Amino acid sequence: MGDLVYNIVPVDDLSSAEGHPALKFPEVRGAIFALRSVGDLRKPPHSPWRRDMDILDWLGCWFGFQASNVKNQREHLVLLLANAQMRSSPDSSDKLDGKVVRRIRQKVTKNYQSWCRFVGRDSAMSLPPGKRVGDERQELIYTSLYLLIWGEAANLRFMPECLCFIFHNMAHELTTMLDKRSNGENSKPFTCEPNGFLKKVVSPLYEVVKAESKVNGAHSKWRNYDDINEYFWSDRCFTHLKWPLDEASNFLVKPQPGKPLTRQKVGKTGFVEQRSFFHIFRSFDRLWIGYILVLQACIITLWNGQQRAPWVELQNRDSLARLLTIFITWSGLRLFLALLDLVMQFKLVSRETWKTGLRMLLKVVAAIIWVGVFSILYRSMWSKRHQDHSWSNAANTLFNRYIYAMAAFILPEALALALFIIPFARNFVEKSRFKLFHLLTWWFQSRIYVARGLREGLLDNFKYTLFWILVLVSKFLFSYFLQLKPLITPTKEILSITDIQYRWHQIFKGGNRVAVLAIWAPVILIYFMDTQIWYTVWSALVGALVGLMDHLGEIRDVHQLKMRFKMFPHAVQFHLIPASESLKQQFGWTAYFRNFYHRTRLRYGTGVSPQEEQVEVKRFSHIWNEILKIFREEDLISNRELELLEIPAQVWNISVFQWPSTLLANEIHTALNIVKNMHAEDKAVWKKIIKSDYRRCAVIESYESIRHILKNRILRKNSSDQILVSTLFDDHIDRALNQKPMGQFTEAFSLSKLPGVHQRILTLVNSMLALKMLLSKHDKARELETARDAESEKARDTEHEKAREKVVSSLQDLWNFVTTEFAKKNERDRINASFEDKHFGPKALANLFNNSVEIPHHKDESFYKQLKRLQTSLVTKDTLLDVPHGLEARRRISFFANSLFMTMPRAPQVERMNAFSVLTPYYHEEVIYSLKDLNTANEDGITTLFYLQRVFPDDWNNFKERFGGSKESDEKFVNRMSGKDDPKKDDAKKKDPEKKRDEVGLELCLWASYRGQTLARTVRGMMYYERALEFQAFLDAAEIRDLDELLGYKEMMDRASSSTSEGSSRRRQGETSEQRESINEQRKSAELAIAAMKFTYVVAAQVYGAQKKSGSNAAKSIAYLLELYKGLRIAYVDEVDTPAGKQYFSVLVKYDRVAKLEMEVFRVQLPGPLKLGEGKPENQNHALIFTRGDAVQTIDMNQEMYFEEALKMRNLLEEFDKRHGVRKPTILGVREHVFTGSVSSLAWFMSAQETSFVTLGQRVLANPLKIRMHYGHPDVFNRLWFLSRGGISKASKTINISEDIFAGFNCTLRGGTVTHHEYIQAGKGRDVGLNQIAMFEAKVASGNGEQVLSRDVYRLGHRLDFFRMLSFYYTTVGFFINNLLVVLTVYAFLWGRVYLAVSGVEASLQNSKILSNTALLASLNQQLIVQLGILTALPMIVENALEHGFTKALWEFFTMQMQLASVFFTFSMGTRAHYFGRTVLHGGATYRATGRGFVVKHERFGKIYRLYRTSHFVKAIELIALLIIYRAYGSSRSSTTYLLISLSSWFLSLTWLVGPFIFNPSGFDWLKTLEDFEDFMGWLKYKGGFIVDSEQSWESWWMEEQSHFKTTGILGKVADIILNLRYFFFQYGIVYQLNITATSQSIFVYVISWSYVVVAALIHFVLAVAGSRYSNRKHGLYRAIQAALITVIVAIIVVLKVFTSFSLRDLFTSLLAFVPTGWGIIQILTVIRFRGLEKSFVWPVVVNVARLYEFGIGLIVLVPVAVLSWLPGFQAMQTRVLFNEGFSRGLQISQLFATVQKVKKSD
Repeated sequence: MGDLVYNIVPVDDLSSAEGHPALKFPEVRGAIFALRSVGDLRKPPHSPWRRDMDILDWLGCWFGFQASNVKNQREHLVLLLANAQMRSSPDSSDKLDGKVVRRIRQKVTKNYQSWCRFVGRDSAMSLPPGKRVGDERQELIYTSLYLLIWGEAANLRFMPECLCFIFHNMAHELTTMLDKRSNGENSKPFTCEPNGFLKKVVSPLYEVVKAESKVNGAHSKWRNYDDINEYFWSDRCFTHLKWPLDEASNFLVKPQPGKPLTRQKVGKTGFVEQRSFFHIFRSFDRLWIGYILVLQACIITLWNGQQRAPWVELQNRDSLARLLTIFITWSGLRLFLALLDLVMQFKLVSRETWKTGLRMLLKVVAAIIWVGVFSILYRSMWSKRHQDHSWSNAANTLFNRYIYAMAAFILPEALALALFIIPFARNFVEKSRFKLFHLLTWWFQSRIYVARGLREGLLDNFKYTLFWILVLVSKFLFSYFLQLKPLITPTKEILSITDIQYRWHQIFKGGNRVAVLAIWAPVILIYFMDTQIWYTVWSALVGALVGLMDHLGEIRDVHQLKMRFKMFPHAVQFHLIPASESLKQQFGWTAYFRNFYHRTRLRYGTGVSPQEEQVEVKRFSHIWNEILKIFREEDLISNRELELLEIPAQVWNISVFQWPSTLLANEIHTALNIVKNMHAEDKAVWKKIIKSDYRRCAVIESYESIRHILKNRILRKNSSDQILVSTLFDDHIDRALNQKPMGQFTEAFSLSKLPGVHQRILTLVNSMLALKMLLSKHDKARELETARDAESEKARDTEHEKAREKVVSSLQDLWNFVTTEFAKKNERDRINASFEDKHFGPKALANLFNNSVEIPHHKDESFYKQLKRLQTSLVTKDTLLDVPHGLEARRRISFFANSLFMTMPRAPQVERMNAFSVLTPYYHEEVIYSLKDLNTANEDGITTLFYLQRVFPDDWNNFKERFGGSKESDEKFVNRMSGKDDPKKDDAKKKDPEKKRDEVGLELCLWASYRGQTLARTVRGMMYYERALEFQAFLDAAEIRDLDELLGYKEMMDRASSSTSEGSSRRRQGETSEQRESINEQRKSAELAIAAMKFTYVVAAQVYGAQKKSGSNAAKSIAYLLELYKGLRIAYVDEVDTPAGKQYFSVLVKYDRVAKLEMEVFRVQLPGPLKLGEGKPENQNHALIFTRGDAVQTIDMNQEMYFEEALKMRNLLEEFDKRHGVRKPTILGVREHVFTGSVSSLAWFMSAQETSFVTLGQRVLANPLKIRMHYGHPDVFNRLWFLSRGGISKASKTINISEDIFAGFNCTLRGGTVTHHEYIQAGKGRDVGLNQIAMFEAKVASGNGEQVLSRDVYRLGHRLDFFRMLSFYYTTVGFFINNLLVVLTVYAFLWGRVYLAVSGVEASLQNSKILSNTALLASLNQQLIVQLGILTALPMIVENALEHGFTKALWEFFTMQMQLASVFFTFSMGTRAHYFGRTVLHGGATYRATGRGFVVKHERFGKIYRLYRTSHFVKAIELIALLIIYRAYGSSRSSTTYLLISLSSWFLSLTWLVGPFIFNPSGFDWLKTLEDFEDFMGWLKYKGGFIVDSEQSWESWWMEEQSHFKTTGILGKVADIILNLRYFFFQYGIVYQLNITATSQSIFVYVISWSYVVVAALIHFVLAVAGSRYSNRKHGLYRAIQAALITVIVAIIVVLKVFTSFSLRDLFTSLLAFVPTGWGIIQILTVIRFRGLEKSFVWPVVVNVARLYEFGIGLIVLVPVAVLSWLPGFQAMQTRVLFNEGFSRGLQISQLFATVQKVKKSD
């Protein structure tokens, strides 16, 4: 069996695998036998047939599938069938249930059957109609065929309807073959040859995809995966592509870049992705049209009725008639939309798709007609009104005609509203096959396969509609009364003023209107943007309400857990332990009310019977202790904390449950304080004690432990002393306690003496523990001795005897005190009489315990563990609220406890749970840190290991303790763990530096890796699933005796002990006690095997094959992980060189523990290279065929799982069977915890922002908004649903760069539902440095820019109902659009203020009230911008308050602000706005690897400059220039007014300018600033070349920075040029303000000012030419030319000063005018750059001037940094702010940096 290579179950060769435990499952045997029922099927012609071959072999031979594909899908199908049979049938049987087979087939082929109905074809499967179970073999054959097609389809798996087409034709061939009437070659599939399916079906289609993906250019020039897939949405695939595939079909024509096509090919299908901002309007036209119409209505209503309520104003017929102009606007917008559709989607039109073109053309014509109708009716209505001077009958008639036209116009909207109110009717219409419905809906929306029947149920409909009504009412009330209304009067006054004194030449008339535009522009932008703010406010409130209803935050910390710990075992029992069989049979309302009753008992602690409690706490103790064991393995708690928290084994027959010591702390002292002065009966005393159940348990446990020790453990058995002690307890103390009625104990013993008894017992216990420690110390000393030393041994014996005497003395003292002091006189007499009766005289009592004390052996860990627990209970006077001390352990315990009081499905038994897989894509990320990585110091002398020691001090100390280094210094411990203290290890390492990690400090590397974002951390977390399932399988099978004796558990948990751990056998029922020992091994195998069948973990390490060939450390680390975790599988792509060329294979490997080798399990050939589109989804796709089960969880490389959360996975999977609304979920959303928050303040900010998004944000999206998508979280997919619908992501090049969210889009469009569940969480890492975060934000923003262009967003924007569309918009691309609008608002505001200032309009309005009103409004607008930053933090505050308390939330928010969180969030907003806007306009989206490492090194100024120059620095300088100009020329000269208007703009500008340096380690270090400046100048001066990297040369970087202009379209270039024209306004506005112009307003002033630009260009040209020719060879001539130019310039200045009004101030002011002009010219030249320009003499001048500008920008950015670096204290403050979770840790690291720098300086 060891030679047999298999994955999970050996289903291929049963004879070799005979006896394998997995094959003892009747369900597995039934599935295998069902597949082998080949029967009378025709034998394949080209392959020899063996008796052991099955249906999949038969299909593989006939249809040409690869043998490895057949092998893979055989195991896949066997596990699917076996797991489904286990889940559905309570009876074990070798016979496969036909219903199970049918259910699997329906899940697999459901999309195919839906596709058949859509394209009007009958299903090719020959199956019984209806729900009758037909031929089981027939069902299996079709299921197997689909899985074999899917398993070998490679990149075609991204095209589900393409697979439907293939399956349809192959199923038709199969049906023909199955027909017994067919015979001969005619019924033979055309792929019937070895690898025929790959060669004849997959490869031709793959080559088309490959050729299209190689086309460079706009999305509209090539077909992506979606285009090719959507070709199969019509019957064209049958009539043109045909089957077998017609090589002459235009579909298979491949583009050849640079060559003309010989024949026409199929173009874009379904949608054309044009790069344009108009997509924002086109995709969400209902939203924008609604906003525009409401804005128009508000302005019309306010214009004449500002002092009246709108409903009063509209009673006026004139106002109402004016309001109806919104229908002219509406029809005009529809015309604009129709024209957009025609222009942007015209490439869809061909001879085959002429109906699409006809529809677009007719919509344009109809829109023109409506614009004409409304315009004519409106004009005629008002003409008649003015003619009759009132609303006469004739005018009213025309008015009514307008109303009739309006009613006809909105009739479709009314129909849509009716269907919205009745959602199931809309779903019926969209999914119907009736041609009439197709004809009716054809006009309004094209008929596509997806996006049909997306409406939710009535209740969900009501909830999200109510939410958006509240949001929109808030928004429009605010806009109406506080934004628009205050502007009406000032606008009227500005338009009425005629005496404006302009300061410049007014080119166009109507300057008043431009002034109005300047005032209104920021308000309009805010009007379109501020719904995002109101959504944020309402979502925070609703999210908090939903969270409260879900019982989030009820247990916020360990203290609250301790208060509710008594109910914790019952919660564990209810949720994590499967219900009994009788309870499982209850369904519907009965089950609902029963579960509700149980949850109420849990939350309020009522109604638990003692018998229930006894079983519950035993199961609970195993779960609780295992969690603590994991915590200790992870170094989250110390050994002492483990002792205090764990529940001990029941070894001393204690009659009460032994709670963790932390719960019993201080209870003994409290009890002593209560009773020592009481004079009452037993009943009253006991009643006082048991007010706390923990106190009751502590008292009873302590007493029974003491009794057990004294009677049974420390005295020689049957000795006289032992009998004497037993007599004391049995006949006196116990009798007094137990005698009825109560009241004897207080009469017999003195309670006031109890403290004395307590003190003497404690002394006894301490002396026993001291003796144990002494003996352990002696043993260690003996181990270190090379030879036995008699002197030392004698000394040890002496020490031992003294310690033993202390024990005897303590025991005697205790005895004497109890019998003489504690016992009252009467009882004392009875005790003496009792001893005399047993012949114990005074002589015996005098030598008491001298010879009978026998202390248990010091290696008896069980005894001393209990003794230590007793000592803790007796000695502890504090409540131990700080146990555990580590924040992470406290957080995880609290969340786990809280989650068990939330609502979740009951857990099934492991064998009846849904099987699932986890899939993690891996490329080149870190696997395990090496010692070199950990010990390499940065320029400040800080190593990664040293940094981690300071960031995780508790974990580090616990790690040291675990390896016996608590008393060692860090350096000594690290050397020992690294092997440096062992010369042999060190020599071995030097000889073989690539030696296995486990020999050179593996544990140290793992400890660090588990605190980074590494593959090792992810794998460890995911493998907790396996460990949890094995553990739960034990608990499922355990009976009460098992729980007491831990029968089989330790063996089962020993991973390495069993070579057959991947097998299983069913636990037999009704076993007798005699059979127990004989079947123990079988039970262990069963429990391990069932876990293996239910869970699979595949890491898609795409380049693992190449890494192995190169011998990289990453490959060795992955191999180590394979060896460590038996359930881990690695899937990679193998490239093999053959004479025919390279071949590519998807390979799955595992580690065989018998052969002790890495073994290849499957090898499926691919048609070509894996990566045709985006890398990550392609990587996921190739490995998806190796996953198993009903569900698959997607886990990224920066995520992890926790053991205690893995225990709840089977609960979560039950959600797939529950309806959430009208549908069952297809994606289960899982909550995340961001674990990188403690690394630095930036990481904390990112963690807080991300946490609010993944908790409160996702909670609201799922309920009530019903629009949650998949955002790369650890979500769980319904695997079979996605298997047939395109997979778990999309992979088209660039457009799907944010591949994860497209899985959510695809799910929603295809009728799936995404839910969110917060009773389970996974860990997630985030970027921790500003540059990392900026690259991440850039990646996300660019991805959203591409999403705007995508067909998925367009279809969701059109096919969702209006309110779900709003939810979708504001939670996806709308967030980034509004970020861009915020930045544009700042620009519009400042440009508007500058226009008012320099034009003279503001000065003309100085004496009126208009200026004060507009200034106030400007202030309001600016505050709104600030509010966007604050209110986006509102979800963080609300979520923090919900889960941790309001006070803590406010304190953390205040701390964040003190650590400059606002600077970070404002800076991030600029990043998002820039990359989103540039991507939509020009493209350029690409995957940006952020590194995810620890940021402890200083980034050079040059690197920061390159990263942020375009996105932040240039924009910040522009805004600062505008602020300066406004301050210089504006009429609001008072500092208060200016500050009020411009404060937030200054904050934004300075944040963008200095922000990167605030969050850069050592960013304000003076020496580093000087070094950075030198480095920057060297980079700037180096000219570089074609092979010079951009990090070395400014010129290379500058060319790369403009590279997006090479691929952008003409519209993008025109738009960029128009935007750059704004720089020329500086010159036009400022030249008229110069003294030299003498207040002239002539246009010639501006024309003549261009001479300055020309002269400056000539001077630069002369200097450049002179420098290149004479600077080296004729340096004197070069200096003479320079001197001559300087002389000429000075002479010109002197002449201007003497003969004109020129002043020196003009010289500096002109810089604000002409420097932006030069920048604008350079920007325009870079946009229009062409080959002729680059070869002309002009281009070198452009490059040199650009370099000069770069120097100026760099200088402006560097000056504030240099000033802050020079000032004392800023460096320390900056370090303190940056490296901070709390101020103390930041200060510590600050001191560390300072110390290292001092050492460097001294050296």
